[in-house]
Parts: sequence; structure tokens; C-alpha cells
Amino acid sequence: MQTNLSDRARQLPRAEEAERILRSCVHCGFCNATCPTYQLLGDELDGPRGRIYLIKQVLEGQPATAATQLHLDRCLSCRNCETTCPSGVDYHNLLDIGRAAMESAVPRPLGQRLLRSGLRALLPNPTLFKSLSRLGQALRPLLPERVHDELPVLIMAAKPRPAPRHARRVLLLEGCVQAALSPNTNAATARVLDRLGISVTPVREAGCCGALDYHLNAQQAGLDRARRTIDAWWPLIESSAVEAIIQTASGCGAFIKDYGHLLGGDPAYAAKAARISDLSKDLVEVLRDEPLEDLTARGELRLAVHCPCTLQHAQKLGGAVEQVLTRLGFNLTEVPDSHLCCGSAGTYSITQPQLSRQLRDNKMNALESGRPEVIATANIGCQTHLGGAGRTPVRHWIELVEEAL
Repeated sequence: MQTNLSDRARQLPRAEEAERILRSCVHCGFCNATCPTYQLLGDELDGPRGRIYLIKQVLEGQPATAATQLHLDRCLSCRNCETTCPSGVDYHNLLDIGRAAMESAVPRPLGQRLLRSGLRALLPNPTLFKSLSRLGQALRPLLPERVHDELPVLIMAAKPRPAPRHARRVLLLEGCVQAALSPNTNAATARVLDRLGISVTPVREAGCCGALDYHLNAQQAGLDRARRTIDAWWPLIESSAVEAIIQTASGCGAFIKDYGHLLGGDPAYAAKAARISDLSKDLVEVLRDEPLEDLTARGELRLAVHCPCTLQHAQKLGGAVEQVLTRLGFNLTEVPDSHLCCGSAGTYSITQPQLSRQLRDNKMNALESGRPEVIATANIGCQTHLGGAGRTPVRHWIELVEEAL
């Protein structure tokens, strides 16, 4: 695509990257065929090709408008279009650049600013988030339907973790909302890894990975959280005390694997960030290479597997969880349109509730078409969002594995 950035746009920190990505797009439109928002709305500007044109126009000097911002806000960042694109357009990075340009050019209404600031203050704070969630659950009957439908369901407390005892050691991102919403996920991970001769070294200081801030267009705040996470892990990385950094939330994993790129221009952190990204693995990447047959699991449940967008499109691990669960004896149902987003997309279910709910209902219909007993997923946001429908139970797949041992 022919591109001519304005003089102002050329001063942006990622101007060359934006121009390179824009030039790689041949505007073929294949991306629209798999874009969830284009399928729902049928508007060219609510598909990847249209959004690329909007970003191009702004970077070439045309006025940024609230309408342009809305079309970019409606994007789920699911990256399905990247999987489909025959030209390999790096859409998500272009979207980040475009959103940052819009954020500085178009002031948001007060209500939006308060909502986004509140989410950024609340969600990365596990203690505060858990306390307010419990209060919301207690007041649920008194709240409007739209509000109580969005309240997260707090899940049972974590079971004990085994003490580190093996020579093989890994780090485990403790995360932020997952610690409150599904605390047993990481505990189950530690117990399964212990059975495989791998111990988890706890580093409680590594909290939110920064993805939440970054994708709410507070990009510098997100990168600052990334730096703090790197600092928390670095002594163990530098001493080669661990062989991998494991994430049980695929959304966090996708962002951490991008640390090397996002902090590549920071002289103090570029090398460290690249090393962290190299060591970062989704949990399924570790388990699939281990002798699972030694676990003697009895996976008798009939499962539908929901593969989060951050696992299949961002990390290119589509089908990996299904393979592990099949090896362990679980009975998996067919899921039509498994490539489509469930509508969770971080805070999208809160900032774009109507679209998010439509996508959730469509996804639940697909997941339930094979009449599963349980739906298994690999990301806490998707787990909470799908579970909020109040239909088939939704669990993290590692908990189901641990219960089958």
C-alpha cells in the first residue's frame, strides 16, 4: 500500500515501523472474512482493512475524529486477521501505534476516562479487586441486570502448592485478576509440574505483566509494569536458576513474549526483555514435551476446548491444548468456528459490552453444540467471560488435568 506519512507522524517513536506495516498491506480483504466485528456489523471500517485505512489517513495528516477512535476501539485485538493475512501484515502493532496516535489527538469523554482509569487502578490490584468483587456479589440482587451480568464469579480458594524440591526449576507468572478469580489455576499447575519433576520458584513481586494498561492505551504505564516484572525475575534469570517462565493465562503470555519487541528501543531493558521473551512459555508448551503418559491421568470428562485468540493467533499454539488433553484420555467434542473470538479480549467485555455479549453467546452456542460436560480454556479473561453466561461450567484446562491424576 502506497504510504506518505506526514512530517508530524514521522516524529513518532514507531514511525518507521508503522510505514513498513502499512506498505506490507495489499488491501486484499481476506482479513474481513475472519474478523469478528466485521461479521457482526458488516461495516468496512469495523474490519482490519478499514481500520488500516483509518490509521493510514491519520498518519498521513488527515484529522483524527471520535468516529475513527470508535472504530479502533471496537477492534478486539484478537489477531485472527494476522492468521488469515497472506501478506503477513503485522496488524496488532500497527493498531497499537494508531491507537496511541488517536489517544493523544482525540480527548475522550469524561465517563470513558473514568472507566478506563478505574479499570487500570482496580484490576492489577488483586487484594482490592477481590474485596470489591466480594462486595459486588453480596449486592448482586440489588444491582441493575447489565451490572450484575458483568460481575465476576469468585472461584474456590487454592489448594496447597508443593514445596520446591526438584533440580529443574521454572518461574510462574502469578498475575493479577487470576489470583482472585481462579487462584487454584497456578496451584494446580505447580502440582502437575511437581509430578513431572519440575518445581515452581515463587516470585510474588512479579504481578501484572502490563498488558492491561497497554491495551487500554496507557502504553507507557504498561511498559513500566513490564519493566518492574523484568526486575522481579531478573536475578533468577541472570543466575540461570530457572529454565523457563511459564504463563497459565495466554493473554499475559502473548504480551510477555512481545517484551523484546516493545522494549527493543530501551537501552536499559532491551537485552533483558529479549531474554525474558525467549524464556517465556505457555504452560501447554512445557507439558506437551513431557512424558505425560507417566501421569496416569484418567480424563473421563467430555470436554469442549475453547482456544483463546491469544493462544492460537498470537502465540500460534492452536490445537496444542487439545493434543495434550487427548493424550491424557479426555473425550473432546468438535467446536465449529473455533477460530472466532469469544468477546472477552481483556477489558473489551466492559468497554464494549453489547458486541462482547453477542460474541460470547455465539461462542457458547458453538462450544455447547457437542454437549460437553465442561468447557476448558487457557485464559482467565475468557474463562470469566464465558462462565458469566451461566451455562456450561468453564474451567482452566490444567485444573481438569490435575483432578484427573
